[in-house]
Amino acid sequence: MEGTELRNYDLLLWHGLVVVQEINLFVHYCLLAMPGVRAAEVRRVISHPMALAHCGRALARLVMDCEPVEDTAGAMEMLRSNRMLDTAAIASPRTADLYGLDALAHGLQDESWNVTRFLLLSRPSPPPAALPMDADAKTSMVVAHHGGSMMVLLKVLSSFSSRNINLTKLEVINNEGTAADGSGARPPMMILDTSARGAPTLRAFPHVLYVDCEGAAHNPCVREAIKEIEKFAMFVRVLGCYAANSTVYDLQ
Repeated sequence: MEGTELRNYDLLLWHGLVVVQEINLFVHYCLLAMPGVRAAEVRRVISHPMALAHCGRALARLVMDCEPVEDTAGAMEMLRSNRMLDTAAIASPRTADLYGLDALAHGLQDESWNVTRFLLLSRPSPPPAALPMDADAKTSMVVAHHGGSMMVLLKVLSSFSSRNINLTKLEVINNEGTAADGSGARPPMMILDTSARGAPTLRAFPHVLYVDCEGAAHNPCVREAIKEIEKFAMFVRVLGCYAANSTVYDLQ
């Protein structure tokens, strides 16, 4: 649908956390308002930008002003604490019970198959238990460099394909050049380098590849691919190794 929430990469790469689990969830959206408020009284909708994007067609039909906020929980809190009677928020059905709000509409998502993949993060110490060698696993990593973006991409793909390793996700992030709104150069991606001795340091890179591949990081083929990439990339960081899970959970 709306693709990757790129800001999550910023947050993940700024910190030294590791990915330990993936969870796929059906995401259902409702239009929530203060008790007693009718749909005809609502003039504005607030929610996380991704939630607003997932409900774009429904919101266009409702003809309401849309205002992005930091997160859906913050939207609920803003609505409740300020008793905003002309404003509704988009969130899950469970949120209505948690915040004592009325659901004015259900199933606002544009696509019925609205699935979002979430990653569970943990501190690196103590390290997560190693997965069995033959386990159905994934490894997430980031490859950063300063130039030659296309050449680095081709080399990364070759490192995996030559060992028959499937990629389940590949995100190319180029932050070099002029911003889309013409406001100037986009800032480089900041990545926490935890490999050096002493305190971890933030390093800036204009070109970043985010890669998910099949196989555990300690699998010989995956390990060889990573070592090969380290020879030509400016920076490589394994973000985590975890059990692959294709199950989609419905928490409605």
